[in-house]
Amino acid sequence: MLGEKKQLIVKRDLYTDPTFPASDTSIFFDYCTPLAQFRGEISWLRPKDICSTPRLFSNNLQDVQVKQGILGDCWFLCACVALQKSKYLLNKVIPPGQPSWTDESYQGCFTCRVWQFGHWVEVTIDDRLPCLGGKLCFSQCQTEDLFWLPLLEKAYAKVHGSYEQLWAGQVADALVDLTGGIAERWTLKGPGRNVEKEKTGMVLERAVFRRLMNLKERCVISCSVLNSRQVSGKEICLLRIRNPWGRRCWRGPWCEGGQGWSQLDPVVASELLSQIQEGEFWVDEEEFFREFDEITMGFPVNEEGQLQSLYTEKVLYHSQNLFGSWVRGQSAGGCRNNSSFPTNPKFWLRVCEKSEVCIALLQKHRKYSADWAGRIKNVTHLAEENLSLTEGIQGKNYQAVGLHVWKVEKKRFNLPKTLSAPPVVGTVCHSYDREVHVCCDLSPGFYLVVPSTFLKDAVGNFLLRVFSTGRISLSELKPPPTDAALSEELPEGEWETVQLHGCWKNGQSAGGSRNFPSFHINPCFPLSIPAAPGKSSVKVTLRQHCQDSKCRPIGFHIFQVPNSSWKPHISSFLHLEPLVSCVPHCYSQEVSQLCRLPAGSYVVIPSTYLPNTEGSFTVIIATKIDRKRIHSRETLGQVLQEVSDAFSISVVLKVLQRHHQGIYIN
Repeated sequence: MLGEKKQLIVKRDLYTDPTFPASDTSIFFDYCTPLAQFRGEISWLRPKDICSTPRLFSNNLQDVQVKQGILGDCWFLCACVALQKSKYLLNKVIPPGQPSWTDESYQGCFTCRVWQFGHWVEVTIDDRLPCLGGKLCFSQCQTEDLFWLPLLEKAYAKVHGSYEQLWAGQVADALVDLTGGIAERWTLKGPGRNVEKEKTGMVLERAVFRRLMNLKERCVISCSVLNSRQVSGKEICLLRIRNPWGRRCWRGPWCEGGQGWSQLDPVVASELLSQIQEGEFWVDEEEFFREFDEITMGFPVNEEGQLQSLYTEKVLYHSQNLFGSWVRGQSAGGCRNNSSFPTNPKFWLRVCEKSEVCIALLQKHRKYSADWAGRIKNVTHLAEENLSLTEGIQGKNYQAVGLHVWKVEKKRFNLPKTLSAPPVVGTVCHSYDREVHVCCDLSPGFYLVVPSTFLKDAVGNFLLRVFSTGRISLSELKPPPTDAALSEELPEGEWETVQLHGCWKNGQSAGGSRNFPSFHINPCFPLSIPAAPGKSSVKVTLRQHCQDSKCRPIGFHIFQVPNSSWKPHISSFLHLEPLVSCVPHCYSQEVSQLCRLPAGSYVVIPSTYLPNTEGSFTVIIATKIDRKRIHSRETLGQVLQEVSDAFSISVVLKVLQRHHQGIYIN
């Protein structure tokens, strides 16, 4: 009996992940891929049920060649090669010290890490893996008793919500997720290439391509490796390509038995052919540039976790990150085609010394296709963003984004003038990639960095990352106070202030912005400017009555009208243009505009951005009273300052009277 009790303790239940169960819900999303044909046929087995002696890793590199199964995630498997080139990254993604299947402490669970939107997050899974006929049906290593790859693939599928959501993707995105770095993509130039496509992306010249091959042992260059051979005095560049599908399907001149090998010494040819394994094949440089569309390359990561430049191989020692967002009606100004472009988020980048700098804009996925609660445990403190990094990156619903940089003098900064000039560097175009970046050499000074979406009012969150060889600092450029459109204090003098109260009511007086035909039903407040030399200074403030967290987007327009009895109607707004506008509509309790108006009749029309948005408000109109000034040259113990005539006469008389009595007013 004691022996039986001891046996029960040893054979305790192994861990089962309740948030990513061994069922079809973890494999399929919407059954829209070829994977759907295996519905109901996939079983889940632990490594000890698949082979007798499962291992996590092998010291023999030939054993760890990645092979793709029936899942279309070759983009992810290509990125996994990065872990084979860097011990630092391998330990970062698959933490060492995890129990093996032979350990008494083995519980059937493993932990991986994935970089997500600025943070490394931990993903814990059980070791039950999808199988067909008792064998792994998704990714696996060349040696079938190694399981680091299928376990990492499962963790990545959990981040996305299901295995099916890994079907098709970008190698660059997976490289970023497994390294926390940056990946570069180039269009390959060659005969018959699409010229228009080359204009929209960076074209890789062959000289640059050969130089990049020097980094092949330190980073992933998609799936290509370069070798050079001298043939009759002519250099032939051969590239060994690895196909994650694990099949030799290439039929070029350098395939096994191809005519290309006749150019080489038979001994050399035999040596090169012996190097390739299942799923690998040789191509020459001409064939590569002719047949392939693009190349993706990850920035090398050194043992300290720092990025190295692809262009100079210099270490980018310094980095800064800041989160931001595009908010409709407030900071979603769209691309440079829009007059609202200056409202986009803006950042100060200070470069302290001449540096090679890489600036990356990573947008957060907008829509999520699964319930991610509890699926990922975060390793870092995320309070500053209140981030839920359990949100998957599937949906691939990204904005077209771009990034531009201007050099500025911080103390003499003029935003409209600066943004009307060409930037010192910027993305070629706005693209729907998850991340875009620019790399350049920058001299010391201040730079204005503006991330933008292509469309105005396109909302989203983003992470701005800067990597540099020299010292830098990154900070957000706060918008000016909303009650000072001219960013200056009100001039001294007398101001007459009037407060007018109103409300927007659904179906009655909530007409929305000028984008909508119902704009004319908004409340209308008359404003009369009396005759006077020149224009009068007027400050109009719209203050909504709400809590900060419940602010509506508000703004107002000032129209000049024929007379004070004029009433707004829909036909009048077909041709009438506002003389002053306080837009775009802002999610703020108060918006203001300081302006100068000639004598005449006006109306102030406050509005919310959308029609039928209810709320109450106050319009405050402050008009400056211009009076003649006098200068007193009397010395009465102190110099009298300029004062308005209504005040100065009585004061000066009193001062003079008291002066004769020997009394001074201080």
